[in-house]
Amino acid sequence: MPTPDSILLSRRAMLGRTGAVLGAAGWTSTFRTASAAETGSQTAELFGYCFNTATILGQKLPLDREVEITAKAGYQAVEPWVRNIQRHVDEGGSLADMKKRIADLGLSVAGAIGFATWAVEDDAERAKGLEQLRRDMELVAGIGGARIAAPPAGINKTPGVDLRKVAERYRAALELGRRTGVVPQLEFWGSSLTLSRLGEATFVAIEAGHPDACLLLDAYHLYKGGNDFAGLNQIHGGAMHVFHLNDYPAEPPRQTIDDSFRVYPGDGICPLGDVLGTLHRTGFRGMLSLELFNRRHWEQDPLEVARTGLAKMKSTVAAAGLG
Repeated sequence: MPTPDSILLSRRAMLGRTGAVLGAAGWTSTFRTASAAETGSQTAELFGYCFNTATILGQKLPLDREVEITAKAGYQAVEPWVRNIQRHVDEGGSLADMKKRIADLGLSVAGAIGFATWAVEDDAERAKGLEQLRRDMELVAGIGGARIAAPPAGINKTPGVDLRKVAERYRAALELGRRTGVVPQLEFWGSSLTLSRLGEATFVAIEAGHPDACLLLDAYHLYKGGNDFAGLNQIHGGAMHVFHLNDYPAEPPRQTIDDSFRVYPGDGICPLGDVLGTLHRTGFRGMLSLELFNRRHWEQDPLEVARTGLAKMKSTVAAAGLG
């Protein structure tokens, strides 16, 4: 078994060979192969379609029910929350059985959502955060997943955290991913006081100097953070495996809007046609994952919500001339 040092490239060598996030042409063939295996229909559709279970979070359904709804609605992949995987285990469920169930339903696990505090300033707290991340990764691996969100939990209310230090901490998370087989996808939150901007996230991903560095982006968070969607042109699509697809209304304004106002793709003002066109043009061929936190949907039939969401996603892709 090679050592981590023998596997990992130096920052300079990695940037030279892969181009990291910006212009990462070397990542394209590897990533497309993985995506085709996950979606099972890459020749028929440009993107895969995934269901993030936050969209029905308010119904408080068990993991097996969320997975069944995802399959019945017609998605190719599921993106569960780690806390619901843990709940499944705490209630006596088997990870191996769940992995088989997901596969039998024709689904893959595109990723998972966790909130480990891997980037916090305090050394002791960060060590606890990395240990939580390790446990979360093992849960995700147990159901067949190979990726997990790595958001700025713990530094989201702290302004001005040194991004070079965040990059070092992200690298540590990536090394942990090498040992568990689950890659942490760097995510930024539009409301975060550190890591609310696409440029910040790109900087961290590049400066981590690791071949597994990748981004988990979200239409709503791009808007909330005041980012210009044109910035997506500077990122190679191979640096992303999942893109959270959603929309938002004109009111309330960006400064006061929160997650609960997210709406189905096409029901708001986000220029999703341009966004999807840019993603495709830059080489993204991964999963579009529906992630909403709209409380109105939490009061509705979860299967109907999932089906409506998929129809809206495909309609939006078709309207962009990509369907």
